[in-house]
Amino acid sequence: MKIYLTAVIKAKEEHRNEVLEVLQNMVKETRKEEACELYSLHQGTDHKNEFVFYEIWKDETGLEQHNQQSYIKAFGAIVDEKLQEAPQIYKTNII
Repeated sequence: MKIYLTAVIKAKEEHRNEVLEVLQNMVKETRKEEACELYSLHQGTDHKNEFVFYEIWKDETGLEQHNQQSYIKAFGAIVDEKLQEAPQIYKTNII
C-alpha cells in the first residue's frame, strides 16, 4: 500500500540557509530511491523558515529504507541545534 507523507520543518532563522542546503540534498538523493514516487520540497511564502515535504512512497518498506539513508541521518543530526522544534510528520491515506 502506498504511503503519503507530509513533513513540516521549521528552521531557526539564523540557520535557515544551512537547513535549506541539507533539505535540498535530501531531495536530490531521495529522488534516486526506487521506492520514491514523489518527493517535493516547499518553502513558506509568509514564513521563509518553514519547509514542507510532500512525499509518496510505494510502500512502508521503501519508506523504512529511506529513513536509514546517510543523507536522512545527516538531517537528523542537525534537528536539535538548527530547528525550532522537532519536525511534524503526518502519514496519511487518500480517502
